[in-house]
Amino acid sequence: MWEARAVEGQGAELLAWARGQRLSPAPLRREVLRAPGDRVLVITWWDAAFDADLPELPDPAAGLVSRPVHRWRFEPVTADLTG
Repeated sequence: MWEARAVEGQGAELLAWARGQRLSPAPLRREVLRAPGDRVLVITWWDAAFDADLPELPDPAAGLVSRPVHRWRFEPVTADLTG
């Protein structure tokens, strides 16, 4: 999971930048989300071990983000889609 906060008013630019980044190899699934406060979140799914060496989105240009990018790895616990 990759999350960044754009410089105020630059949320659309950060979103476009994140959507334009390609990973090689490509993940099984990728979702790009946005939130108030010019935040962008990218979630990727991989068929790999938790500690596998996987590609990650790079840091955007310093003038585009208001703070360092946050990155986290999670592993599935359940596939129950009903809650």
